[in-house]
Amino acid sequence: MKQVSMEYDIIRSARKTLSVTVKDGRVIVKAPNKVSERKIAEFVERHKLWIFRRIQEQEGRYRPNFSDGSSIELFGNTVKIETGKAALTSEKLFLPNENREEALKKLLKSLTRDFMTAMTAAIAEKYRFRYSKIVITSARSRWGSCNIKGTIAYSFRSAFLPPELAFYLAAHELCHTKHMNHSRAFWETLAKIVPDCKEKRRRLKEYLWAMKCL
Repeated sequence: MKQVSMEYDIIRSARKTLSVTVKDGRVIVKAPNKVSERKIAEFVERHKLWIFRRIQEQEGRYRPNFSDGSSIELFGNTVKIETGKAALTSEKLFLPNENREEALKKLLKSLTRDFMTAMTAAIAEKYRFRYSKIVITSARSRWGSCNIKGTIAYSFRSAFLPPELAFYLAAHELCHTKHMNHSRAFWETLAKIVPDCKEKRRRLKEYLWAMKCL
């Protein structure tokens, strides 16, 4: 066991990247054989907020706190909440005193539209997908969808996802413009864009709490 601000176990292997998981309250870091313990400690420190949140989720205690001084992760950035006209900067999330959650919902719908539209367009251009338009919904049962007309819908709650999972989500829905199912051909197409797509799909389950908030 190593100690930074929490205890964690290290499992080394021939893998190329660092990852962290929480299972039954145990924090597990999977690391390449040659990565130093200092690099691992820095990695854990960067993901400290996520780790604490996962522990709380598994204990059934997690719910985002939207009060002043609290921290929350949006679009991959950890920001602090302060009172003000609804707006998001690289370091702060401003929310009004009254109807705070409704203001946040409205803000996230707008920001998610911009964020996911740009990401979807970039992937589509690189991998030659065609779609008709992007819509943002308040869906609680699914992160995204794609219909036969090529309309891609994303839940505004995808704002709570880290960028790599938002990328997976966009790639996933774009692949549905070619395969309107989850056939072998679909997964093979997706794997060319996101090689660890099955792992990304599993990780989405760690953010189901976002479907219950707001």
